[in-house]
Amino acid sequence: MADVFDEYVLGQAWDEMFAGAGQPRPAYRAVRAALEHFDPSELRLRADQVARAFTDRGVTFAFDGEERPFPLDLVPRVIAADEWDLIDRGVRQRVQALEAFLADVYGPAHVFRDRIVPRSVVLTGSGYHRAAHGIEPTNGVRVHVAGIDLVRDVDGAFKVLEDNVRVPSGVSYVLENRRIMTRTFPGLFAEQRVRPVDDYPARLLASLRASAPDGVPNPTVVVLTPGVANSAYFEHALLARLMGVQLVEGRDLFCVGNSVMMRTTAGEEPVHVVYRRIDDDFIDPLHFRPDSVIGCPGILNAARARTVTIANAVGCGAADDKLIYTYIPEVIRYYLGEEPILDNVETHRLDDPDRIGWVLDHIDELVLKPVDGAGGKGIVIGPAADERTIENLRVQVARNPRGWIAQRPVALSTSPTFGNNRFSPRHIDLRPFAVNDGERVWVLPGGLTRVALREGALIVNSSQGGGSKDTWVLAPEPQDVSEFALNGVNLSQSQGPDGIDDQLDVADAVAGRLAGPGADGFQQQQQQQQQA
Repeated sequence: MADVFDEYVLGQAWDEMFAGAGQPRPAYRAVRAALEHFDPSELRLRADQVARAFTDRGVTFAFDGEERPFPLDLVPRVIAADEWDLIDRGVRQRVQALEAFLADVYGPAHVFRDRIVPRSVVLTGSGYHRAAHGIEPTNGVRVHVAGIDLVRDVDGAFKVLEDNVRVPSGVSYVLENRRIMTRTFPGLFAEQRVRPVDDYPARLLASLRASAPDGVPNPTVVVLTPGVANSAYFEHALLARLMGVQLVEGRDLFCVGNSVMMRTTAGEEPVHVVYRRIDDDFIDPLHFRPDSVIGCPGILNAARARTVTIANAVGCGAADDKLIYTYIPEVIRYYLGEEPILDNVETHRLDDPDRIGWVLDHIDELVLKPVDGAGGKGIVIGPAADERTIENLRVQVARNPRGWIAQRPVALSTSPTFGNNRFSPRHIDLRPFAVNDGERVWVLPGGLTRVALREGALIVNSSQGGGSKDTWVLAPEPQDVSEFALNGVNLSQSQGPDGIDDQLDVADAVAGRLAGPGADGFQQQQQQQQQA
């Protein structure tokens, strides 16, 4: 039988699986050996099963006005233990610096006095909100959840592409990807020391509870969603279920005497922590958009009175403005006294007349990004743009230099991706998720690997038609059975469609653990952790 990788052609970018033609990297040898036994029809069958499973579970994303199953590629992204150690340390350092920056910006503002970041740059950013100035979180945490986007360049080095500390999304796909992969390819886990991802809901809930106002021993936590029309509603509902907390909309909450209350079938109940999945502009119509019907009027006053904690804090966007991104290396040195562990992608600010002149002259060689853009919207990749687009862009950039940054194009690393009955290289990035409980920053061992499904495409965002891969972080050595239980299950590799059904019972037992304990089992898990 022919090898399904026989026609795989390496490009100029760093390839995650292959160091050369037919030469898998050490971390991928087991995956490569397992996949070569499948023929294209078997892989196609499994791809269809994944799509059906995601549709049945509601794992969808709105694209072009249509709800579609979120594409999951069959080839996992594998990260060796030493590489993950670098990522883990770099992400934790980044989050600590961003946290310190926000505390300073909304407090004493020493970073302006010492001329590390210009005051005008922060105050003119759309993510900065004067209404949040002076609000002191109970445990000092504003960034409870962060998503730091990383790319690997042509030399194999990981670099930070951007920071997401407003309302970072995508972790639900990390959890669901792992669940589905254990069902679709149970044999791939048999000899792999893959670190589990199911700790995330417990870690998140512990962080939220730790941020509750003082004097509340048993805080009530809720997840605030804009509603079912939101493209990430599946994630909101999943996280609420896995944490065992209420999923609420703005109409379910109201404020009385600077306290937030929740309407329930048993009457009114105080709320102490709101994990919001609503943008700043819509969360409180008293302070922001008065026409918002999805927020809770007065919730910001309650946060100022320290009767409720909003996670992530209002105003976190001051730290993930793409222009602020260019200052983060200096911010790390300023607050932490350390050199950045992970470098930025080469980026140019356009507030210097000489620099903007150079950028305008070389705009067709650069990637231009709006500083307040999200989801890949507004990005123009100069080498791939037509002449009319370039000319229009020159006018926009010259008119509003503060609104743009310019970056050197990065040949994002590629990974084998299944489509049209064969494997082809497609560009990918990585979004590790970090949870801050005030004592330490914990990084989920894996994160969301996004893949650009169109050949040659560099924008991987799901809102632009991208998909994802299950991200495997390998443990450095065999660990305790309780932590890596899924790898202790004796699973033989399935060689055909019938073999999948034969192994679903075993795989479901594994996947059930990966999907989390749910509302009923969570208290038992928390008690076990406290006893440990």
